[in-house]
Amino acid sequence: MKIANLPFGTTDWSAIEPTVHPGTTGHALWRTRQFGDVRVRMIEYSPGYLADHWCSKGHFLLCLEGQLDTELADGRRTTLRPGVSYQVADGAEPHRSSTAVGAKLFIVD
Repeated sequence: MKIANLPFGTTDWSAIEPTVHPGTTGHALWRTRQFGDVRVRMIEYSPGYLADHWCSKGHFLLCLEGQLDTELADGRRTTLRPGVSYQVADGAEPHRSSTAVGAKLFIVD
């Protein structure tokens, strides 16, 4: 990732209007900023959320609150708690998220 032509700035995430993204169960609230080719999101998953798709997009993902369970298409599973992150390349390993208790994430992709 190359970040170019981006002056210093701040983001008040509470001022960004969320968009609702339903899962198979539950929903995700996305607050999104786009900086050239870089998308930055603050996402809140409701308790009981299960993604409705396998994702092949690359991300840097940091869990801020709650607990996020991530399943990879090859059967591996991992759990993120506050302060734990994962990273994956575009097209590398399809993954999908779920949470029993809800989660708040910061994602750069």
